[in-house]
Amino acid sequence: MTRPNGATTVSAPVPVVLAGARGHGRWHVENIRRLQDKGLVRLVGICELTPLTEEEFGGELPAQSPDFGELLDSTGARVAVVCTPIPTHTDLALAAAKRGVHLLLEKPPAPSYAEFRRMADGVAAAGVVCQIGFQSLGSHAVPAIRQLIAEGAIGTLTGVGGAGAWARDEAYYRRAPWAGKRRLNGVDVIDGALTNPLAHAVATALALNGTTRAEDVARIETELVRANDIESDDTSCVRVTTVQDRPVTVAVTLCAEHPGEPYVLVHGSEGRITYWYKQDRVLLQRAGHGPEEFEYGSTDLLENLVAHLVDGEALLVEPDSTGAFMKVVEAIRQAPDPAQLPTDAWHLLTAENRRVVPGIDALVTAAADTLALYSELGAPWAPPKEVST
Repeated sequence: MTRPNGATTVSAPVPVVLAGARGHGRWHVENIRRLQDKGLVRLVGICELTPLTEEEFGGELPAQSPDFGELLDSTGARVAVVCTPIPTHTDLALAAAKRGVHLLLEKPPAPSYAEFRRMADGVAAAGVVCQIGFQSLGSHAVPAIRQLIAEGAIGTLTGVGGAGAWARDEAYYRRAPWAGKRRLNGVDVIDGALTNPLAHAVATALALNGTTRAEDVARIETELVRANDIESDDTSCVRVTTVQDRPVTVAVTLCAEHPGEPYVLVHGSEGRITYWYKQDRVLLQRAGHGPEEFEYGSTDLLENLVAHLVDGEALLVEPDSTGAFMKVVEAIRQAPDPAQLPTDAWHLLTAENRRVVPGIDALVTAAADTLALYSELGAPWAPPKEVST
């Protein structure tokens, strides 16, 4: 991506506005403080509908306003970090772009492919930079794995699996009005396991398969179910048929028996690579060699955005590199509403106030191992797969 007009005029510390400082936004507050201590950024404003108190913020507050555009105008921000409900992403991104403000936009970038294109095209037309917040793609493990694949360390790349067995209690779905919703007040939300909490597994699997852009996707099959009393899926799998003729299958759940670290599994004709993306940890297993483990560092995406604007470093996650992921979001959006699992397919873990699907951990693992869907693995509750082309 070429640098936008005027980017060379950006100098550190870069004035930053944060939209959404509660929930996951608290992580962004701490990260901005870290970069502020390094002299790279300066937090000049927070956009929240209900203002933060100094006690809640943990110090002296910058300017606050519920009006995002007014806040950008009054603070002279050059970068906006948008960590707000999914349906608001496009309008806020375009409000920033119209003012020449560069963006770090949290994942998923939009709840539909149409909204994603409206955002990406609008940002490009405005000549500003947008980084999509898939932090796993900032890991130095990603280019290292790509290099191993290119060198033939595991033979010919044949496909990529992804597995995520997590747990979320019932309070998780009451944390915000949009949580666990497919739609809210007639607007798409699509807050499912594959599209939000475990979206990194999908995006990273696609990236390691070399399937990043929308045109790389030929067909998508989805199986979406829910144990919880929600609209969206909490247990689901997707298989992407790619133009490279290498399948990507990702299986996830928020109802795990024994929650563990999510991972991506790269399949080759002579070996495999396992990447635990939250730990930046890689295991290489190949014919004729013992297993080899590696640990990597990671480049923070806001830090990378600032370095791009100030010094011209390459941007790590531009919008079009998430086009294939957004095709998955669109397939899930267009699929029938997730089926409620029968009562004998789950039970309540009272001590943790969460629902558990017996056998799901093994199914998630098997799907990543075999690139098969739940129905093909014999899950008795799996719905008929939906196909999107």
